[in-house]
Amino acid sequence: MDVNNLIIENITNPHELERMYRKDPKAFKKSFTQAREQNPNSKVLDVWYERLHFNEKANTEKSSLFQNGFIFMGILAIMAGISTRIIFHFVEQEAIAPINLAFGIIPFIAAYFVYKNTPKKSIIYSLAALFLISGIYVNMLPLNYNDDSIILAYLHFPIFLWVLAGLSYTGNDYLKSSTRLAYIKFNLEYGILYASMAVSGMVLALLTMQLFSFIGLDIEEFYFSNVVLFGAAALAIVAVHLVSMNLKLAKNVTPYIAKIFSPLVLVTLLVYLVTVIWVGKNPFLDRDFLIAFNGILLGVLAVTIFSITESDSDEKKNISDYINFALIVLALIIDSVALSAIVFRLSSYGITPNRIAVLGVNILIWANLIWIMFSYMRFLQDRSGPSTIQDAVTKYLPVYGLWAAFVIFTFPVIFN
Repeated sequence: MDVNNLIIENITNPHELERMYRKDPKAFKKSFTQAREQNPNSKVLDVWYERLHFNEKANTEKSSLFQNGFIFMGILAIMAGISTRIIFHFVEQEAIAPINLAFGIIPFIAAYFVYKNTPKKSIIYSLAALFLISGIYVNMLPLNYNDDSIILAYLHFPIFLWVLAGLSYTGNDYLKSSTRLAYIKFNLEYGILYASMAVSGMVLALLTMQLFSFIGLDIEEFYFSNVVLFGAAALAIVAVHLVSMNLKLAKNVTPYIAKIFSPLVLVTLLVYLVTVIWVGKNPFLDRDFLIAFNGILLGVLAVTIFSITESDSDEKKNISDYINFALIVLALIIDSVALSAIVFRLSSYGITPNRIAVLGVNILIWANLIWIMFSYMRFLQDRSGPSTIQDAVTKYLPVYGLWAAFVIFTFPVIFN
């Protein structure tokens, strides 16, 4: 009996049709047309027709979208590359601060998001004004690298610009937690893809410079300033476009990275803290150790958020959730110790911009961790779903942006 007759014979047997399709998709698809011609009114075959031809339709639609988006992406990528190269020239001349390099990339990423999402004009005007004002302001600050308040303003600028890029990504839905969650996921996928492409670019750069060195030419300085720099900036826009096209590579990798890294970080951190107690390190007296302590805290927070955002909103609790909860409790302990040490140093050694900035960040993180922890407790007790945990992450994001803006626009004034 041929495949065509088998399709008709098993038209009411979904399991057998699926088995036949998986066994030999090409033969099934080839014979399906004849079976459908003999049974034009079959709803089962109508469903199979859509299933077999959906990718073709999707690819046709995607190709037209790809062409339109590709041209705009290409223009933005070239503009980002040129802008970054021009800014780098003035940085080399020490006419402007290196933080200006961020303005060679992030505004163009925001422009791409605006093109994709087409938000209201009020949002577009607000974004343009904020980018312009922040760009003018950062270049009005004195180039004094010995002034802690200036350095803190520079360090907080990427956070502020990241929040502005998030506003352009979320568009009209900037108040929705689901859209903010999508932005966090986008950043995770973007980071993985850009890192992969950057490694390939580094290999190409090393190979190119080595080849030229064989003929007695040292092109390292020229190649970095004109090719690597331009390529890194342009590649940032290309990666945004590829992730926006729902590239499966990053989407398939990120959940596994989250599940692998969370337990590894938990075990490593526990061993580290036990070792710290054993050797008698004291964050109250050791400034460098306090800085490292805060770095660990930020890392744990990032890994926890990473893992939370990769959970489905309807997913039931599993071992990963208990690991995340343990990480959050551990992070709270670390943050509480760090807060105590900072308050101790403030009362003992006086107020400085660095101490106030670190104190503010630790208070913000502590409040966020408390919110996430109580949300997780309700979830683990079956009193709520994973969406409440995700809300604790997404609804708090603007607070970090506001704090960054506060440091940027007030610290240089207050402490000068």
